[in-house]
This record gives sequence, C-alpha cells and structure tokens, in this order.
Amino acid sequence: MEIEIYADVICPWCYIGKRRLDEAIASYEGEVTVRYRPFQLDPSPVPEPLPLVEALAGKFGGPERARQMVAHVTQVAAGDGLHLDYDRAVIANTFDAHRLVSYATDHGRTAEMVEALYQAHFNHGVDVGSREALAALAGDIGLDPADARRFLDSDERVADVEAQLATARNLGITSVPMFVLAGKYAVSGAQEVQTLLAALAEVEQREAAAH
Repeated sequence: MEIEIYADVICPWCYIGKRRLDEAIASYEGEVTVRYRPFQLDPSPVPEPLPLVEALAGKFGGPERARQMVAHVTQVAAGDGLHLDYDRAVIANTFDAHRLVSYATDHGRTAEMVEALYQAHFNHGVDVGSREALAALAGDIGLDPADARRFLDSDERVADVEAQLATARNLGITSVPMFVLAGKYAVSGAQEVQTLLAALAEVEQREAAAH
C-alpha cells in the first residue's frame, strides 16, 4: 500500500504524525511504501530567520497565546518521545527544504533527510531556509554536501515542487499532516498509532475486496 504524507518540515504536528506513523508501520504486517509530498504552512518569503515564538505571537494574537500553543504541542510531542526546543527554533520558508527532500529521494535517503530536517528545525535551531544549512544537513546523512548545494543553487525540481504544492491546494488540503492511503483514503491530523493501524487495516480490506 502506498502512503502519501502531505507535510511541512516546520510543522510540529507533522513531526508528531510522522513519529506515530513510523510506529504504526513498524507493527503493521502489510507492505507499505511511504512518499513525502510537500506542503507549505506559509509560503511567504522570510527576509531574516526571526525566533519562531516571536513570529507565532505576531500571527496568533500575542506572546501569551503563542506560549500556550507552544507549551501544548511540546507536551504532546514529549509523550511521543520527541523534544521540541522552541527557544531555539527560527522561522523559515521551506521551499528549498522540500526540494532537498526530492534530491535525497533520488539517492534513496528520503526518510533520513526528512528526519534530519525536523530535528534541525525543532532541536538545533537551524535555519532550514538557508541553502548553506540545507547542504550541510545533506552531508550529515551521508550525501555529498557540495553536490547538494549545487542542486539547491540550480533551478532543478523548482517546477516539480511548485506542481506538487499546487496539487495539494487542488486536493483541498489546508492543514497538515494529511495521510493519503492507496491514493484515495485520507486521514487528517497527527492521529494516534492505534487509529493509524486501524486505518491501514481497513484500507487493506477495502482494496482486497475491490480486486
């Protein structure tokens, strides 16, 4: 079964959703192929990498509200064994990060690249909008950082990522993570592991019945 994950690497719920899906797949007996699809929470240009909490305060009604949101998602993530360091995280435009995932996919390193991007943003305060930082992350997972930088500085995969972002819009996806199972069954949000397992089993049965 193919699972498409529409997600953004600066989305905490996407990081939580990925961790839960990884757990679900680990205890699922069927064959699964995971494909990452790009989504941008905010496609606006980012002139400078401001502290994320500061940016959230501007977007969601002030520092107090931002701190409440951050505290909640940090607590949920901790329950899944993930550490989110919002004191270090900075805002970024993720278009090039999505291109880098595509580059890593060509080299058979999709999962490692996606995980490295989440960790860079949420644990290490890395600006994942910086091509220099992205090339270094590629190097961290065993890819050639100089070639990754050459790729990022070219226009390779720009049209491809733009087309995939447009596909997400055309599908009506407005929040992520969004999991699409077998090309037609959508599961929205960072669902619990058992919920994801139940969805996998149900889709498997439906697909078998359809054939």
